[in-house]
Amino acid sequence: MDTSLKEARAELAERAYRIRRNALLMGEVQGQGYIGQALDIADVLAVAYGRAMSFKPGDAEWEERDRFLLSNGHYAIALYAALIDAGIIPQEELETYGSDDSRLPMSGMASYTPGMEMSGGSLGQGLTIAVGRCLGLKRKASKSFVYTLFSDGELDEGAVWEGLMSAAHWKLDNLIAIVDVNNQQADGPSGQVMAFEPLVDKMEAFGWFTQRIDGNDLDAVIAAFDAARSYTGTKPRMIIADTRMGCGVPFLEAREKNHFIRVDEHEWQLALTALDAGRNA
Repeated sequence: MDTSLKEARAELAERAYRIRRNALLMGEVQGQGYIGQALDIADVLAVAYGRAMSFKPGDAEWEERDRFLLSNGHYAIALYAALIDAGIIPQEELETYGSDDSRLPMSGMASYTPGMEMSGGSLGQGLTIAVGRCLGLKRKASKSFVYTLFSDGELDEGAVWEGLMSAAHWKLDNLIAIVDVNNQQADGPSGQVMAFEPLVDKMEAFGWFTQRIDGNDLDAVIAAFDAARSYTGTKPRMIIADTRMGCGVPFLEAREKNHFIRVDEHEWQLALTALDAGRNA
């Protein structure tokens, strides 16, 4: 690995650490939340906002920005953590998470939050909205990319498969989708609620340029985003990211059910200590 890439990787690792730390601090404000998802997707968000995407921290509506659509609106705490780290949301707003009149509600709301490109809550909508955004950008001859993150549980929704089909039909080479495969949803393991494998074969059959990676291997995430942006074909691009719920905090990783976590008051400091230990290892 050359020196410049080593330096970039070190900065992205530090960014992923800060995103995880921001998410834990916000979770502490409410004593609960979708912390497991925020920890599992932090590496992906670090690379998205620290390497792949074009944006201006002081101008969330900059016309030439890349768009990031959070389909799984309950992951809002993760995206807030990334937006705070990127300078799009002020650090001091972290303490308002989930409070009355906060710009950081527990589920993503585009009308409230700078950098939040769509409102969440109703799952399975992000990919189809991204298709519309991509078509609109193409009509304006824009060079911007649209990124969308959705969860493996959203694969239960028919609209996702309509989005997959229509994106390939329209040759949306300005679309980069990421599916977080953590194999957990509210009703149990995602693959048992509704089997979705072999996922790579299905995505490729639908006409997508597809990569499958360990979403908590930073080098793999960097390589996948780089390949998605540099791919010269006309296919939309898919990154399937296999992740670990609670990644970076071993005792949260080990919880049998961590789709929505309630953490005892004393455990927040334990979680931060564990996160720091991993950072310094």
